[in-house]
Amino acid sequence: MTAQAEPSDVAPQERAKTEGGILNVFSHGILVIWGLMVTLPLLWAVMSAFKTDKEIFTSPWALPEALHLDAWGRAWSEAHMSQYFLNSIVVVAGSLAGTMLLGAMAAYVLARFEFPGNRLIYFLFVGGMSFPMILALVPLFFVMKNMNLLNTYPGLILVYIAYSLPFTVFFLTGFFRTLPTSVAEAALIDGASHTRTFFQVMLPMAKPGLISVGIFNFLGQWNQYLLPAVLNIGDEDKKLLPQGLVALAASQRYKGDWSGLFAGLVMAMLPVLAAYVVFQRQVQAGLTAGALK
Repeated sequence: MTAQAEPSDVAPQERAKTEGGILNVFSHGILVIWGLMVTLPLLWAVMSAFKTDKEIFTSPWALPEALHLDAWGRAWSEAHMSQYFLNSIVVVAGSLAGTMLLGAMAAYVLARFEFPGNRLIYFLFVGGMSFPMILALVPLFFVMKNMNLLNTYPGLILVYIAYSLPFTVFFLTGFFRTLPTSVAEAALIDGASHTRTFFQVMLPMAKPGLISVGIFNFLGQWNQYLLPAVLNIGDEDKKLLPQGLVALAASQRYKGDWSGLFAGLVMAMLPVLAAYVVFQRQVQAGLTAGALK
């Protein structure tokens, strides 16, 4: 005969199931609310980009009667969004490449080699994450001015790299520590140098982590407004996309081209959305790799 569960044992189990069900419903409800808060403004901006100015004010929540593409042409040419878009691509591409290369090299050394000052250097990078960027704007402005790097692409690229390195080193240091050391040791035994081992063995193994931190850096650098607003002033042709959007929004007080403003806003969001949609699997793999190993 099977043993019967005592009433005192059944009650806690039933109570635990009830509490778990309530918590599950509550957490899913919070996720649904958060998803709506993120998705609805995005969909509204996309719909408004295909409307006329009259439709935006008379029926802001309705679907567009027809797909009006003339606002996209005005934003691309008349509002100079094409130039701003190209400027952002040049600066972000250069800064992202430099950030990933330097950050991966520094993180690999800090994670794999023991030397005096290793932990000090690591904590200096970690401390850089907590330093408020706004406190460095004034001295940074004069340093860039003395080096003749104001209103230049190389100046912005260098500042973006310095701004993104602390988080990159912090993230990749922990990731490199999770990779097996046996593969690197086998490469060294076979005669590979430390440089070759890093670029041909360890770097490909760290691909999920590199893609994850690369996406985060891309988002931060693409949407960065404060740094280019301070260091990239006085030259209209060298403004980046966030500066161009602010200039376009300010001009609506006089032109009233709201559909063109929404079209420019969607143009700025498309690369970010595309990057996450393409690499979402790699981002999730990189974020969970350290917990699974």
